[in-house]
Amino acid sequence: LDALTGLHNRRYFHETLAREVARAQRYSRSLALVVFDLDDFKAINDRIGHLAGDGVLAEAADRVRDVVRSADVACRVGGDEFAVILPESSLKDADQLYKRLEQAVSARPVGQAGRLHLSAGVTELRPDDDAISFFERADEALYQAKGSGKGTVVAVEATPLQRPGTATNS
Repeated sequence: LDALTGLHNRRYFHETLAREVARAQRYSRSLALVVFDLDDFKAINDRIGHLAGDGVLAEAADRVRDVVRSADVACRVGGDEFAVILPESSLKDADQLYKRLEQAVSARPVGQAGRLHLSAGVTELRPDDDAISFFERADEALYQAKGSGKGTVVAVEATPLQRPGTATNS
């Protein structure tokens, strides 16, 4: 576990993602992934200090834990970046989780940081994916979302023949 947030850590995330990808492919099951971070977190740390920023991360993680299903695997993958593995889930399920996460985090102020928003990339497993390509696609979608504005999600369809990404504001 990550000592600061109590969520699973980066190592656990990558081990679990590899296992879930293999399981989903073996049994022809769906699998979705949400990768998100706190918008403007560096500016928050600069304004209130790193110790208070750590408190913000811990409180945000508590709110994440409150909205994920027991079957989902919520992790802190680095800094202010988080990921949730959603077994037996579609892109639509991942988008719905993003909306619940955004609502939980932004509904009321978080510590000394005030109101926060999340940017996220969501995707679902493709037949030709391995754990690395699956994660990289969601992570790239996160960076597209950050470029699109605050509180934004970019969803990448399951089949590469469809549009490469669709942005929706939440």
